[in-house]
Amino acid sequence: MTEATRTEHDLIGDREVPAAAYWGIHTLRAVENFPITGQRIGETPDLIVALACIKQAAAEANAGLGLLDARRRDAIVAACREIQGGALHDQFVVDPIQGGAGTSTNMNANEVIANRALELMGHARGEYQHLHPNEHVNLGQSTNDVYPTALKLAARAGVGRLASAMAVLRQGFAAKSAEFADVLKMGRTQLQDAVPMTLGQEFGTYARMLAEDEARLAEAVDLIREINLGATAIGTGINTHPRYAALVREKLSEITGIDLITAPDLVEATQDCGAFVQLSGVLKRIAVKLSKTCNDLRLLSSGPRAGLNEINLPARQAGSSIMPGKVNPVIPEVVNQIAFEVIGNDMTITMAAEAGQLQLNAFEPVIFYSLHRSLAHLAAGCLTLEANCIRGITANRDQLRRAVENSIGIVTALNPHIGYRNATEVAMEAHRTGRGVYEIVLERGLMAKDRLDAVLRPETLTVPVEWPAAADGAGAPPGTASGLTAGQDR
Repeated sequence: MTEATRTEHDLIGDREVPAAAYWGIHTLRAVENFPITGQRIGETPDLIVALACIKQAAAEANAGLGLLDARRRDAIVAACREIQGGALHDQFVVDPIQGGAGTSTNMNANEVIANRALELMGHARGEYQHLHPNEHVNLGQSTNDVYPTALKLAARAGVGRLASAMAVLRQGFAAKSAEFADVLKMGRTQLQDAVPMTLGQEFGTYARMLAEDEARLAEAVDLIREINLGATAIGTGINTHPRYAALVREKLSEITGIDLITAPDLVEATQDCGAFVQLSGVLKRIAVKLSKTCNDLRLLSSGPRAGLNEINLPARQAGSSIMPGKVNPVIPEVVNQIAFEVIGNDMTITMAAEAGQLQLNAFEPVIFYSLHRSLAHLAAGCLTLEANCIRGITANRDQLRRAVENSIGIVTALNPHIGYRNATEVAMEAHRTGRGVYEIVLERGLMAKDRLDAVLRPETLTVPVEWPAAADGAGAPPGTASGLTAGQDR
C-alpha cells in the first residue's frame, strides 16, 4: 500500500510529505540533508520542551501586542503545552548536527506546532492558510534568537541534573571519609612515601573537590540566564514590536519559572557564544578532577597481591576472558572515559565558538550536541561511581597499618624533636638496613620512649600539634603504647 501524502511547497519547489506527519517540507529536506549522527533532536527532551516554551511565550507576547489573534494564540499555546508535557517528541526528527545555524531545528518546531494547532482549530495538517509555521508560530522570531535561547534553557536543565548527581557522589565520599576517619595510612607525593594521614582525610578531599566544582557550576549556569530573544536575525530586532523583547522575556520567565534577563546588547548576544564556552570549561574542570579521583581509586585498589592493595573496590563483574578470578576497576575506568570525552567535547565547543563570523555563529548545533553529551554523561558517571563503587569500598586496615609501620616517611614527624640531620641519618639507616625508624631512634637514644610513643600516635601524626620543648622527654604528652608497635588495628 502506498502511504498517504500531502503536498507542501517551499522556495525550492513542491514535495510530498507523509499525511500523518506533523512535520513538513522544511523538516523533510533537513532529514535528507543531514544524516549525520543517526539521532534525532526529539531524543533530547530538554531541547524540545525549551522550544515549546519559547513558541508559547512568543504567541502570548504577540497576542498581547495585538499582532496575533486570540484563536490562533490559543491553538499555538495548547499545542506547545502538549509538547511540554511530552507529546509529539517523536515528530522532532532532524539530526542534532546540521548546517544552517539551527534553522532546521527551529522549522521542525514551527511545523509540528503549526500542524497540531491546526488540528485543534478543526483543520487538516498542512492547511497553512489558516495558521502558518512561519507567519504565526514563528512571528517576531528568527532561528538566531530562538535557537540559542532554547539551547540555554536546555543546558540549564542538564546542569540541574548534573548538580544533583554531583551532590550524591559528594555525600558518598563524605560518608566514606567518616567511616575511615580512624584508619592511618601513608600519604604519597610523586608516588613516593611522604607522611602519614588518615584514609578519612583522603576520601574527605574527594568530597571537598566536588563541593568546589558544584560552586563553580552554579556560577557558570547563572551566565546562561541572559538570553537574546527578541533579537531576531542579527540583534537589531527587525520585524518585532518595540515592546516585544521585554514582553516575550517576561512571558518566558513565567512559563519556565526562571528569572531570565534580556541581554543589554542584542547584537553582541546574537554572535557571542562565551557563556557556552564558560560552561563547557567548568564541565572540563569537573571531568579532570573526577578522572584524577578515579586514577587514585584504581591505584589504591591495585593488586590484590602485587599492588598497593590499600582499599577494595566492590567486584562488579568478571574481569577477564582468559585470567580466572581477575576483577577489574571497571566503574572508575568508565568514569575516566567519560572525562576523556568531556575534554574532547570542550575542544569542539571551543573551536565552534571561535569559528563564528560577523553577526552570527553558525556552529551552535555542534556546541549544543557536545554540551548536552558532556552534561548527560557526567551526571550518569557520578551516579554510577557512587552507587556501584564508592558505596561498597572497604579498607584493608592491616595492610595500611603495616605500610605505616614499615615506612621511612614517619621520620618526618620526628624533625621537630631530633632535628633534620639526625632524622636524615635515621632515614638512611632504616632504608639501608630494612629496620624500623622506631627502633633506630630508641637505639641511638635520640628520644625517650614515652615521648616517641606520643609523637607517633595516629591522632598526632595527621594534624598540627604543638609539642613542649623537651630534649629528654620531660613535659611530653603522656605516652601510650604506640599504634605503630602495639600491632593494634587503628
